[in-house]
Amino acid sequence: MRQPLIMLTLSTLGACASPLPPVDPQQAWVDMFTITGKLVMADRLDGKRLNDGRYFQVPPGQHELIVRFDFEVPSGAFNTDPVERTCYLTVRYDSFQAGQRYRLEARAIAMQPNAWLYDSERRVVAEERNVRCLI
Repeated sequence: MRQPLIMLTLSTLGACASPLPPVDPQQAWVDMFTITGKLVMADRLDGKRLNDGRYFQVPPGQHELIVRFDFEVPSGAFNTDPVERTCYLTVRYDSFQAGQRYRLEARAIAMQPNAWLYDSERRVVAEERNVRCLI
C-alpha cells in the first residue's frame, strides 16, 4: 500500500516541476506574478479551461484571461489565524502582439483582489474587469 502511494505522490510532483513549453514566436506569452498572494494561476483562456496554469500563450488579437488568485485575509476580531480567499479575476485585452511577453500581476490591496496586465515596456495595458470570490 505504501509503495503505490509514494509513486502517486512522485508522479504528481513531477507534473508541477515539468519545464515550460518553448515560447512560440507566433503567439504572445503571459507570465503570472504576485507579491501579496499565495497563488496566481492561469485558469481559462477565452472561456476554455487550461491544462497548465503557470502561463498563458495566446495568438495575436483580443483575448479574455481568467486567473485564479489565492490570498490570505484576517478571519475575525478574536481569531488571529488568517483564512485563504480564492478569487477569479477576468482580464480582457484587445491587442496581444505575436512574439511579445506580457506580465499579469495580481495583488490583494486592503483585502480586495486586483490584477494588472503589463506589456514588455512595463506599461499597464489592461486591468481586471470582473472579480468573483468564493470566500
